[in-house]
Amino acid sequence: MTHGHIPSLTSSIRTFAQARDWGQFHTPKNLAMALSVEVAELTEHFQWLTTDEARALKDNPEAKAELESEVADIAIYLLRLADVLEIDVASAIRAKMEENEKRFPVHRARGRSDGGKG
Repeated sequence: MTHGHIPSLTSSIRTFAQARDWGQFHTPKNLAMALSVEVAELTEHFQWLTTDEARALKDNPEAKAELESEVADIAIYLLRLADVLEIDVASAIRAKMEENEKRFPVHRARGRSDGGKG
């Protein structure tokens, strides 16, 4: 992803919401709640599946299209929430990855689900 994609997507989402006068509804609380609902909808696709069945969803065109739609909904709400909160998503991700590099050094975390804490 190039540096310019996130701001461009954020701008498109903002324009879409403004054209519909949705700013009045796009409070941080409402957007966080909507984001949570969308994540739950994504999770629902994996409910009761084995690990192998869940991995295989990407090979089923209909299932993959549904997953893509859910991921898009999540991304839209996340970018809108960040926009309303004036958070630079790319900068926040870079800062978090730097923090994670320190918290989970490769020599301790590689191949461990607990991140190397034990």
